[in-house]
Amino acid sequence: MKFNNQWAPVARQSKQEHLKTIANSAQPSTAASRRRALRGARKNAAAVLAATALLWGLGTGVAQAAEGQLRIAQQYGIVYLLLNVAQDQQLIEKHGKAQGVDIKVNYLQFSGGPAVNDALLSGNVDIAGAGVAPLFTLWDRTKGKQNVKGVASLGNFPYYLVSNNPAVKTIADFTDKDRIATPAVGVSVQSRVLQYASAKLWGDKEYQRLDKLQVALPHPDAAAAIIKGGTEISAHFGNPPFQELELAGNPNARIVLNSYDVLGGPASSTVLYATEKFRQESPKTYRAFVDALDESAQFIKANPDKAADIFLKSGGGGKVDKALVLQILKNPLVQFTIQPQNTVGLGQFLYKVGVIKTRPEAAKDYFFDDPRIAGGS
Repeated sequence: MKFNNQWAPVARQSKQEHLKTIANSAQPSTAASRRRALRGARKNAAAVLAATALLWGLGTGVAQAAEGQLRIAQQYGIVYLLLNVAQDQQLIEKHGKAQGVDIKVNYLQFSGGPAVNDALLSGNVDIAGAGVAPLFTLWDRTKGKQNVKGVASLGNFPYYLVSNNPAVKTIADFTDKDRIATPAVGVSVQSRVLQYASAKLWGDKEYQRLDKLQVALPHPDAAAAIIKGGTEISAHFGNPPFQELELAGNPNARIVLNSYDVLGGPASSTVLYATEKFRQESPKTYRAFVDALDESAQFIKANPDKAADIFLKSGGGGKVDKALVLQILKNPLVQFTIQPQNTVGLGQFLYKVGVIKTRPEAAKDYFFDDPRIAGGS
């Protein structure tokens, strides 16, 4: 079992050094600088994909892994705790043996849904971990081809849009001087939720109104910028624990938008998905994976203290106090479950504004059949 973390050097920096790096790297808010930022984000996604292919000795367009091999793409934050626990406790391997298969598991670290989707479609990962918005995109675009569908939810977490600009109290207060950090501009779940909120406020034709203010930035860097202040980044739509670190680390930081308010309650913003080919050709590995996720959820509920230690050891949240991690885990708004909840509304919004061509009516449309997933919303 192997864990690759491209942000390990950042984690080893002192907080002061890292914040200084972010402050020094900030560019003026010009069209040219935004274009450079977007080009850099694309290059980063391509580099991650190439590194993944090299690691496995694969190129693009290769076949999916065979039974007994599992490559999982994950990103940053407590939202990936189910995977952290599965890795630490070797639960996938455990359930694989129960299925009569020795499973080799590899966890690959990414930043942003587009890079994850590229890796999945090229056959370089078997399970993709990203926002529900990237899932809707692939589900719609691969119908009748790779037939990508959801495997499980990673739980319900409120995502906060946090700003350190005292003048910004709602999304209506953002101006051209603000820059909003998201994992991927226009396509990440954070960006899609912001579009959904914009449509509710200004009308469907204005759903992309705030896209021009967005900058693609990994959560650790965006959090550092919000805490430090004084950079072009004045807001960050993140996830736990980065959003909590921002609120605790900068007295000017405040919640501008809560994803639960936009989506209508507790919702599964981050999910796991795969191709139909993988599910059909590796049924025992697939079953072991879902069984492991379910056990991970039960483990976290019963052992929050141990789960917090596992998350801290994973390095998926940078430098964060255990007390803060426990606070997040015990938040009644945070629910560890593999059954998707409150996802249909976002999918129907994406259909309404023309982002996807197929209207989802129920979670069963874009999630694979499983008794533990049935009844999700």
